[in-house]
Amino acid sequence: MPLPEFDTGVGWSFGLTIDGIEIREIQEITGLKLEVDAIELKHNTFDGKYINKKLPGRKKAGEITLTRGVTGNRGWHTWIKQVFEGDMPGARKHGEITIYDYMNTPVQAFKFHNGWAKSVEYGTLRAGDTSVLTEKLTISHEGLEPVATS
Repeated sequence: MPLPEFDTGVGWSFGLTIDGIEIREIQEITGLKLEVDAIELKHNTFDGKYINKKLPGRKKAGEITLTRGVTGNRGWHTWIKQVFEGDMPGARKHGEITIYDYMNTPVQAFKFHNGWAKSVEYGTLRAGDTSVLTEKLTISHEGLEPVATS
């Protein structure tokens, strides 16, 4: 169901689904970017005028970064281990990031294709710090597309 007119989505309610498992404990997602290459076409018109025209090219692949608090869940480590061991057929996964409204109804979703774990990074470890330790997963993918939510 779309949001009512003049309402906007909230940035704090979202989830990641991979292999039918949804993770909702994510604190931050960056890299949701749809982009195409720009092709520059330079030529002269019939009357001799020089034209510099830009055309859309191929869709660009990208990277999505997810941040969550460290838990006992080893899923991200298992995933990147597949990449380290060269099991790319097993490591490539399709996934979906869903954004929810204040009533927990999906309002926007993005599917990525052939994503694999590029890196897992831990937050800063500092003696005396009382903040939550985080881990960041970077997923390299071969395409991102918006999908309709019902």
